[in-house]
Amino acid sequence: MSAEDARVSLTGKFGLKPLTKENLLFYYLPVQGTLSYTALSINVMNPSLVLRIFPRRDITNVLLFNTILGSGLYLYNRPHLSALTTKEKLLYSSFGAVTFSLGSVLIWAIVRSIVPQNVALCTACGIGSGVALIKIARTYAEHADSLVKKA
Repeated sequence: MSAEDARVSLTGKFGLKPLTKENLLFYYLPVQGTLSYTALSINVMNPSLVLRIFPRRDITNVLLFNTILGSGLYLYNRPHLSALTTKEKLLYSSFGAVTFSLGSVLIWAIVRSIVPQNVALCTACGIGSGVALIKIARTYAEHADSLVKKA
């Protein structure tokens, strides 16, 4: 078995895709964006928890950047944008990523003002709403993709 075959079978065992430029941009970075999005939900809903983990640095902007990058790359590579120019794909995927991310932050800020200040409850509301919003966004993108006529 060659080194390449061993690497492919190892990634396959864990359900991961091989490390290629395409997979890095349109699989791994979106996955990392999803993880950042989840951490961002906790950060907005329960900032004291995140401050305990990272006491010397506010990581909000890092999480927001990674969230926007990951969701933007996810949208950029969707079939419903495939017929567009690169410039249009960048514009639309950036708009979708920023709108989704900042809209989520606004939703979490509103929810945080309504939910009692309980660490576990705020964290659960952040993660739960984040998972729900990701599911809705993914289903919406898949629906838009389904409307594209296959050549």
